[in-house]
Amino acid sequence: MARLSRLIRLIEDKKAKIGVIGLGYVGLPIVLRFCEEGFSVTGFDVDQAKIDSLNRGRSYIKHIPDKSIASLIKRKDPLFTATSDMSRLRKADAIIICVPTPLSEMREPEMKYVEETAKAIAKALRPGQLISLESTTYPGTTEEVLLPLFTAKGLKAGADFFLVFSPEREDPGRKDYNTKTTPKIVGGVTPACLNAGKALYSRIVDRVIPVSSTQAAEMSKLLENIYRSVNIALVNELKMLCDRMGIDIWEVIEASKTKPFGFQAFYPGPGLGGHCIPIDPFYLTWKAREYDFSTRFIELSGEINTNMPYYVAQKVMEALNERGKPLKGSRILVLGIAYKKNVDDMRESPSVELIRILKEKGAKVDYNDPFIPVAVSKGNGLKMRSTPLTQKTIKRYDCALIATDHSSYDYRKIVEWSKLVVDTRNATAGIRSRKVVKA
Repeated sequence: MARLSRLIRLIEDKKAKIGVIGLGYVGLPIVLRFCEEGFSVTGFDVDQAKIDSLNRGRSYIKHIPDKSIASLIKRKDPLFTATSDMSRLRKADAIIICVPTPLSEMREPEMKYVEETAKAIAKALRPGQLISLESTTYPGTTEEVLLPLFTAKGLKAGADFFLVFSPEREDPGRKDYNTKTTPKIVGGVTPACLNAGKALYSRIVDRVIPVSSTQAAEMSKLLENIYRSVNIALVNELKMLCDRMGIDIWEVIEASKTKPFGFQAFYPGPGLGGHCIPIDPFYLTWKAREYDFSTRFIELSGEINTNMPYYVAQKVMEALNERGKPLKGSRILVLGIAYKKNVDDMRESPSVELIRILKEKGAKVDYNDPFIPVAVSKGNGLKMRSTPLTQKTIKRYDCALIATDHSSYDYRKIVEWSKLVVDTRNATAGIRSRKVVKA
């Protein structure tokens, strides 16, 4: 166990060199936390624009200010540097993988980024290194995909190198918890691997939660997000029912929240967004087929949530019809293209799907988002520029569709200036106007 002892000693002395692969919403906060604790970190990414930006001391993520990066780069002994040179992985004592795990067009796990990263690590792998996978994935990935690549040279997990899975729990824009204060789950391929993982993460988070295996750690992440997906689907379905019954679902939720036990509030919306909740359930349903098991509950929630943009588009069409205006040819301004309020992240945003549906039905659609001046979505072929939000511009539209409830919006003025407002987020609560339609 000499290699484990040496690695733990390097970590405890803060002399371990850290490598983080993938410098996005997950990887960059991890980089900052290690640097805050005095570790030297090398960040790896295939996007040269990101690398150049970071090496100039500039952030490309709204909630991470430039000064947080510049303070690490612009010093005599820089704690952080970014590169695309994967051969430098050999110098790292601990390597953390934070690459995307999207879905294919067939709603199956797209593992190419994890696999390509693992192959790059395997080429540079040396005895004594710790590798941690943080990317959300199906149970079994760490041992079925990564482990065979790392042992192909004859190195043994738990003796020559150490392999763990520790799911990311980032929530961009959140104020009450951060990387340091959010507990970190860790599962190891062997007990020695687990000890290495605990030693590493205990330096940057307040509490490490060890579990018995990498599979348990992988499943825990899926459970967290499927739990949210299922409950959001429930409240979305109730929203549609309440709409038919003439009941305000938001009032119902607020009333139910007063129960001090046995109830947690979830809120309806125009669909699911972000990298995790719309995607993770499909990872488990795909893996479940290997065991001849049908995850009907999960699949039903996915079906409901996926259908929400169509429901909202129908509500827009009905609201316009009531005012003698057909959807085809109408001008619609979508307010908010980020997947949730006060962030600059539009991954899997339901706003993108709303724009696609409305355009397909003949509407002329623009968007405004104070955090995303230019919206690009390769999968949907979307490339648009944010329209200025002024009284003059709003009056040109037949409908303002509130898809993301950014705090910076003045909803009273939006209602005052608009001909029609369709609100999917209850952003206009407390504003009495016949112009407002809840969706």
